[in-house]
Formats: sequence, structure tokens, C-alpha cells
Amino acid sequence: MALLVAGSLLAGCAGGSGGSTKGAGTADGRASRQTGSPSHSASPGTGATPSDGSNAASGFTPDAALVPRTSKDARRLVDSVVLAPSDWGRGFVAQNPAKSTPGTWAVLDGSCRWQRERLPHGVLASVSRYSRLPGAGGKGTVKVTATATVHASVLGADEQLSTTLEEVLRCPEQQPRTDERITGLMSLGTAFGAREQQYADDYVLEDGAYVEKGGGIQPYRWTVARLGTVVVAVSVTGAKGYTQPELDQLGAGALAQMLTRIQQQLKGK
Repeated sequence: MALLVAGSLLAGCAGGSGGSTKGAGTADGRASRQTGSPSHSASPGTGATPSDGSNAASGFTPDAALVPRTSKDARRLVDSVVLAPSDWGRGFVAQNPAKSTPGTWAVLDGSCRWQRERLPHGVLASVSRYSRLPGAGGKGTVKVTATATVHASVLGADEQLSTTLEEVLRCPEQQPRTDERITGLMSLGTAFGAREQQYADDYVLEDGAYVEKGGGIQPYRWTVARLGTVVVAVSVTGAKGYTQPELDQLGAGALAQMLTRIQQQLKGK
């Protein structure tokens, strides 16, 4: 059920964003230096206390005793939630590097370049793992990222999704690395209906085109979901020989896996 809902949301958001493709960026666990108050129509923080992680929107209420309150507990949670290469499917292997630097997350600076910086106050832990499916049989290499971030409060987690929506307005073209660009970026937030509210408290999709060194262009999609104080994100970089529905299914399945793991870790007995 989680996979089906994730897939329907992904497809729905793709239509709303005009169907544009986006590039294989490496910006993950992302935040902006120029954050603002939440401006999207969905209000996933409503009714939740700042730190318990509960939210009526998703239909899931975590055991308050299990919600991470310390960096140590948060690191344990993200390590158990973020997908390893084998979790993506047969043939996936680790990229180099395979994992983000501990105690950091990616920040979009004033020049629209992605930099890794120390975790700010209010973010307990964040980790990203980078995997790839090597090209074979005439197909190219698909690159993927899975990220989980634990905030000290629901408001902090909600702000991360708000920032994801707003940063593309400031930077429709972004630079994940010196010789790489993400262009034509668009973002879309989703207000949930009764069925989708079983899936997550909030959801954002970002779409554009990833320009590789040498001028090659590949589809890219970055999807982010919040469940209580935990934010999970998935990026999928397309490659020759893969259709957009295939890439969408890959991303939706990964996001659903991580949300399921959060519920398994935080649900009461």
C-alpha cells in the first residue's frame, strides 16, 4: 500500500510540475541559508506539539518515548532508515563516496552552489547514502541518493520542506559540483487527501534537468517527505535506456521503504 500511494503521489506531482525532467544533482539533506516561514498551502505542523513528532495528518502517532531527543538516538534512527545499495534492488552498488560526512548536511549558499556544512542547532542528525546501478546492455548508469534528517521539533522539520519549495524560486539553476549544473528547477508541495494522509505528513517534489560535464543532460527528480520530526528524501538521476515511469517507480519505492522504516522504529507496542 505504501508503495502504491507513493507512486500515485509521484505521478500526480509530476503532472503538476509540467512534466519537466531534472538533472542528477548531488545536493542532499538539503537546507538553505535564506530560509523563511512556511508558505505552502499544506499545514502539516498544525495540531502537533513542537517536539513529540505526532501529527494527525498522517494517521501515524509515534511513541513519544521513541522519538529521538538526542543526537545519539537520532544518528541511530537515520542509520537504520537510510537505504544501502542492496535496498535499491539487484545490481546497485555504492558510489564513491558512499556516505555523507558525519555531522554535516548540504546547504545552498548565496551563489546557488551546494556546500556541506555542520548541522545547525535544532537538527539532531542527518545522513545520506549514494548508490548507483552500473550501465550494461546499452543502458547508462543510474545514480541515486537516500537521505534522512531528524529535527528536534516538528516545526523544524516542516521548515525544511518549506525551504525546499522556496529555494528553487531563488535559484532555478543550481551547482551541485564545480562542473555540474541543475537547470529549469520547479518545485511542488502536495496537500493530502484522506487516503494519502496515511502516507506522510507532507511531501515536496522538485524537478529539473541535470547537466553533466561535457554537456550531457539527464532527467533528475528529488522527492522529500516528512513524518513527524523526521524528513526523508530521495534523488534519482536518469540514464540512457530508462523511461521516466521506470525512474519514478524506483524513487517511489525507495521513499516508501524509508517511511515504513520510520514507522517501524517509532511505533508503540
